[in-house]
Amino acid sequence: IAKMLSFIEITPVPLIESLGTITGKYPAKDKITSSAVDLMGEESIQRLLHISDSNNPYRFDLRRGALARVAGGGIHFSDEIYKNKKDLVQVYLGVIQNRMIELDGFKWPIDTLIVATSNNSEFDTFLSEKEEAPIIDRCRICYVAHNTDYKIQKFLTEYAIGKDTKRSLDSKVLHQDPNLNYAASIGVVLTRLPKSDKLTPVEIMKLAAGEVAGEKSLKTLAELIDTLNQDTDITKRFGQKGLGQRNLGRAVQLLLESSETNEGQCMFALDIFTALERTVLDYVQEPADRAKFKEDLKIARGLYRERIMTEMFNAYMDEPLAIKKDVMNYVNMIIGVDAEHLGPDMMWKYKDPQTGELKALKIDERYIKNVEERLGLKTEEQRASFRNSIRKIYGQKLSVDANYDFMDNLELVKAITDVRLKSDIAGAGSLIGALANRTNEENQKLYDRMIYTMNEKLGYCRTCAQKTIEYFCSQEDDK
Repeated sequence: IAKMLSFIEITPVPLIESLGTITGKYPAKDKITSSAVDLMGEESIQRLLHISDSNNPYRFDLRRGALARVAGGGIHFSDEIYKNKKDLVQVYLGVIQNRMIELDGFKWPIDTLIVATSNNSEFDTFLSEKEEAPIIDRCRICYVAHNTDYKIQKFLTEYAIGKDTKRSLDSKVLHQDPNLNYAASIGVVLTRLPKSDKLTPVEIMKLAAGEVAGEKSLKTLAELIDTLNQDTDITKRFGQKGLGQRNLGRAVQLLLESSETNEGQCMFALDIFTALERTVLDYVQEPADRAKFKEDLKIARGLYRERIMTEMFNAYMDEPLAIKKDVMNYVNMIIGVDAEHLGPDMMWKYKDPQTGELKALKIDERYIKNVEERLGLKTEEQRASFRNSIRKIYGQKLSVDANYDFMDNLELVKAITDVRLKSDIAGAGSLIGALANRTNEENQKLYDRMIYTMNEKLGYCRTCAQKTIEYFCSQEDDK
C-alpha cells in the first residue's frame, strides 16, 4: 500500500469559501439532447422574473453547467471527451484557451483543472480530422499504460476479485485458493510486457517489480522502455497492450460462473488461466496479439507450477515457511563458508539481521554444491561468481529491507526446492509417485498429512488442496 501511495501526489487546490462543489463530472451523453448548456449554463427565465435590469449578469444561471460548478478552483472531469459532438468539444476548446466562460458578451473568469479521458480508437478518429487539431494542441496528453508491476497488481487483482464473500450458484460460500491472486496477477502482467531480444518476459516482469533477474540489470529494462516509448505508434509503447483490469474482471467472472468452481465450492487458481485464455479468445481481435497473450499465459502457468512446487515442499515439511528458511540457510552458508573464524566442525555463528539474535549454522558444503549444480553452475569460477552476486544482492537489499528473503529469486528457490525434495525423499518424482499412488498405507498417511497441513496451515480448503496435489502429480506445465 505504501508503494502504491508513493505514486499518488496530493496537491492543495485553492478554493473560495462560497464554492459548493470541488469536483464535477460530465460524461458523454446522447448527441442529440446534449448541448453547450450542459457545460456553460444558460439564461434563466426564473431569474429574469426577479430582476428588473435585463443587463444584469445574474440572469445567467452558470451553475447549471458542469464547468461553472467547479469554476472556483475545482476539478472538472470529462469522461470520454471525444465521444461528445464536435460543438461541445469546441466549447471545451474555448474555455481552455480563454480560461473563461463567455455568454452574450459577459465573461466569467474560471480557475479550474479539466481532466478528460478517451480511448485510443476515439482519439485516433478525432486526430484524423485535421480541423480538430487546435484542441489537441492546447492539451497535455498523457498515454496511460497498464500496470506492469506484478506486486502492485496483486492489490488490483484483490480489487477485481473483491473482498466480499463469494457464493456459488446455489448460494454456498466459495473458498478462494491462496494462489489465485498470484496466478491472476502474473497472468495479466505478462501479457502487458513486450517481447525483447535482450530480456525474457519473466526477467522483464521481475525487473519491472524491482526484483533481481539473474545477471540482467535494471539498465537493460530502462533501455528497452526508452526504445519502445520513442515509437510513434502508441500501442507499441511499454505497457500499452495487454489484458487490462476489465479483462481481469471478466476472467474472474468467468471463473465464478464455471462448473468446476461451483461444484468444488472453490475458486481454484489453475482455473483462472482457462478463464484468461477464454478472455483472450473473446476480446482480443488482433491475431498476433492473441498468439502473444497465449504464449504469455503459458509462461505464467510455468511460474505457477514453480510456486506449487514450493507449496508442496512446505506442505511436505509441515511448515508454512520451510522453503524460505532453506533459502536463507543457503544464503547464510555461502556467506559463512569463507569466514575466517570457521572451525573444523563447520559451525558458523552470525547475527540474524531480521531478529538481531545470535545464531549458529552448520555449513554443509555438499548441500551448497548440490544447489549450485541444480542452477547449472559446473565450474568453480561460475560458482564463485554466483556466490559473489548473491552476497552483493544481500548486502544491497539488507540496507533497504532487513526482511529481504530471496524468495523473488525464482531460479534459486526452484533449485533449493528440488535439492531438498531429492535429499529428503529421493527426488520430487518419489513424492509425486507417493502422492499419486496411495494404495499402500504409508503413502495414504503422507497424503492425508499434507492435506491436513494445507488445510490448517497454508490456507487451502479440501477442494483446492486435492486439486493442487493432483496438478503437482500430473507434471503439467513442468519445464
